[in-house]
Amino acid sequence: MSTMPIRILLADDHRMFRQGLRELLERKGGFIIVGEASTGREVLAQAAALRPDIVLLDIQMPEIDGVAVARQLAQTHPDVKVIMLTMYRQDQHLFEAIKAGARAYLLKDADADELIDVIERVHRGEAALDPTVTLRVFDEFRRLSIDQDAEQLTERERDILTLLAEGHDNRTIAQRLFLSEKTVGNRLSEIFQKLGVSNRTQAALVAVQRGLIAPPKPDSTE
Repeated sequence: MSTMPIRILLADDHRMFRQGLRELLERKGGFIIVGEASTGREVLAQAAALRPDIVLLDIQMPEIDGVAVARQLAQTHPDVKVIMLTMYRQDQHLFEAIKAGARAYLLKDADADELIDVIERVHRGEAALDPTVTLRVFDEFRRLSIDQDAEQLTERERDILTLLAEGHDNRTIAQRLFLSEKTVGNRLSEIFQKLGVSNRTQAALVAVQRGLIAPPKPDSTE
């Protein structure tokens, strides 16, 4: 496992909220706050200049909203992973945020351990879905993409998708299925193409929504 600290850009228009996140993460250790942004334009500029590992991005940002920021980052800096922050479980923009390329979404009232867990999982390339809002996103996918049939997946691809949806990284998937990590990575690229998605979070959501795999159990990653 890498011992390099996770480089984070904080993006929220409330300075006190950013300050609280900074203090929490710096006190925990293993994180470096490389910058702060209070508008969508600042996020794009700082992400380009600082190239953080993670952007903690408020979904409601001045000038350019969080969904548009996530979409542009996915196009211009796909290595920068976005975790969307929201005040509300029923935020109308959550589905669009996932479509735009956000890797995870988290309620602002989440506790410190949950925040750190999501950051670490997203940094490792795992899916990190908040169960309190995941069902709503499933419903949106069902309404908007149920007629978009995916190309037939192989049994092995379904096995990989099942483990991905449970939150496992490529190394663990490879070990469970007796494959190499490179093979898992290649298979995932093929799966993403078949499903018409761009990242692990989208793949997990679409696969469950379309009935390609069973929904992950709440304790599947424990």
